[in-house]
Amino acid sequence: MEAPKGVEINAEAGNMEATCRTELRLESKDGEIKLDAAKIQLPRLPHGSYTPTGTRQKVFEICVCANGRLFLSQAGAGSTCQINTSVCL
Repeated sequence: MEAPKGVEINAEAGNMEATCRTELRLESKDGEIKLDAAKIQLPRLPHGSYTPTGTRQKVFEICVCANGRLFLSQAGAGSTCQINTSVCL
């Protein structure tokens, strides 16, 4: 789909899905990409290898590798994102 001034896809009632076999890319050359919803889920986001001391909590931080990959790390007093995690390789 191409247009010189924009394309709008709107589903007034119901769902909208985009499915592909390999890679789905959302790209904005000069602007931003907004995910505007009450709840955003990334169910298959990998977990890093950080293990905090004490009790396990259910609070995580989203970490970003230098290559742009995202992963979850269990939150601690400071950042628990580890650049050397196997997720980033």
